[in-house]
Amino acid sequence: MSLEEIIKEIDIFAVLEIDNANDAVRLAETLLEGGISAMELTLRTPAALDALQAILEEVPEMIAGVGTILTPEQVREVKKIGARFGVAPGLNRNVMKEAIKQELPFAPGVATPSDIESALELGYHTMKFFPAEPQGGLTYLNSMAAPYKFLGLQFIPLGGVNEENLRTYLESPLICAVGGSWIAKRDLIQNKNWAEIKQRALIASTIAKEVKEETA
Repeated sequence: MSLEEIIKEIDIFAVLEIDNANDAVRLAETLLEGGISAMELTLRTPAALDALQAILEEVPEMIAGVGTILTPEQVREVKKIGARFGVAPGLNRNVMKEAIKQELPFAPGVATPSDIESALELGYHTMKFFPAEPQGGLTYLNSMAAPYKFLGLQFIPLGGVNEENLRTYLESPLICAVGGSWIAKRDLIQNKNWAEIKQRALIASTIAKEVKEETA
C-alpha cells in the first residue's frame, strides 16, 4: 500500500518514545482501546525496533510505523522488520531515495517552499509538516502551500499539536492525518499509566470522528 492508501485509514497516529520494549504490546492494545489504530515509533530510543517487532507480531491490527528515520540504513532496517510506513523530521534526499527503492511508504519533513519542491522532485505528495506550531501553524502552512494547491498536496502536522488545536488541523483540507505525541507521552509510558493514555486516545479519536462526520 502507498502512504496515501494507508492514510485513508488513519485520522491520528500516536507518536511514541518507548524505553522498554516490554511495554510495547500493552501500549498498542491501550491505544486501540482508545480508538487510535496507528502509531509512529520514533528511533530516539534503543528499544524502538524491538518494540516494533513485538507489536507487529502480537498486535497486527495496529498500523505500526517508524519515525525519526535519518539514514538509508535505517530505512532498510525498518522495512526488513515490517514497518507499515516511515516518517522523517527533515528532507534527506538519500533517505527519500532509499524509501522509494525499498517501497516503504514514507513522508519526508518539510518546513519551507524549497522543501516542498525538493520532495516533489522525487515524487512525494504527502509530507510531514514539522515543527507545525513553532513554524506558524495552519496560518503559515496555508501560505506556504498556496502555490502548490493545484497539485493536491497533503500534509501531516507534528510538533505542538494537541487536543486543543486538533480539531482545527483536522478541519483543514490540507491535512490528511495528524501526529500526536501528547496522547502517550514518554513519562506516561514509563509510569505505565495506561488509564491516562487510553483517556487521551479516546478524546483524540472522538474529536477526529466528529470532524469526519461533520465534513462527510
